[in-house]
Amino acid sequence: MKKIAYLLLLLSLTACRHGKNLPDVSDIKVTVKIDRFDKVFFTLDSNHIVEGLKKLNGEFPYFLNDFIVNILGAEPLSDTSQISFIACRQFLTSYLPAKDSIDNKFEDLRWLEKELAQSFRYVKYYFPHYQLPQEVVAFIGPFDAPGAAITQYSLAIGLQLYAGQHFSFYNSLQGQEMYPTYISRRFEPNYITPNCMKAIAEDLFADRSENKSLIEQMVEKGKYWYLTSLFLPESPDSLVTGFTQKQMDWCQGNEGLIWNFFLQTNALYTIDPDVIKDYIGDAPNTQGMPPASPGNIGQWVGWQIVKKYVENNPSISPVELMNKDPKKIFEETKYNPR
Repeated sequence: MKKIAYLLLLLSLTACRHGKNLPDVSDIKVTVKIDRFDKVFFTLDSNHIVEGLKKLNGEFPYFLNDFIVNILGAEPLSDTSQISFIACRQFLTSYLPAKDSIDNKFEDLRWLEKELAQSFRYVKYYFPHYQLPQEVVAFIGPFDAPGAAITQYSLAIGLQLYAGQHFSFYNSLQGQEMYPTYISRRFEPNYITPNCMKAIAEDLFADRSENKSLIEQMVEKGKYWYLTSLFLPESPDSLVTGFTQKQMDWCQGNEGLIWNFFLQTNALYTIDPDVIKDYIGDAPNTQGMPPASPGNIGQWVGWQIVKKYVENNPSISPVELMNKDPKKIFEETKYNPR
């Protein structure tokens, strides 16, 4: 009897990890198998690229044209256009060295399949009618290609953006011009699942914050971090935000000061994009705040407002929350941390 009581207590503590009551998703059937487009593509013979791509299209009919058009920026695969063949040959030959280095880090993706499957269960729990991607495919693309994207038929994962923060290209002059260190430090494998969940959140709900005031954009974008955290209830918040743990600690310890800073700027209702970009979007820190502050502080504040709103309205569903006017969320929350 004591043993049973102990087990029940242990389960309760596990369910309340991070202060969240985790829903039971164990009965939701989800299986994830990652198709390795990356491995098959780089086995193509560059001297017989036409034949190779036609065969590849038979194996990946749901993804090859997305790769050629949306990732390589060429024309769709066809017998009459040579542009797609040339683009694939050039990419194949020029990225072989990078592919070999990335390959060593991702020989086995079973760990990722398990992570994605668990997050997919949470997606289905909250959005049972959402059609999960039919396929999950891993690719290696140019370094300016996305790390996670929803295509018509798949969830596509660009491994070129998860090779580890010390990967040689990220630290090269060209790499730093594309991705300064405050961005490339997040190019670690443990960001794959969070980025995939962010892509699904944006697939579920289109971002409607463009041309809105700063506070509306802060709250609207905060909704997406809140939704992503529902899909990753056992992951640290630093993976959702992209902040370092020190930055997370600084924000949590200075929430009142951060909010006072926004009140003093009188910028909450501005629609000036040049002002808004100082507070929303990647940056090494926030202008006017201590160096310990992260960039994108506006989205973090918006996330706190959303969490406070949910705390005050515990019966609200994720669908209702995501569809609610961000201005009304802000006004009804009466956010004023000390």
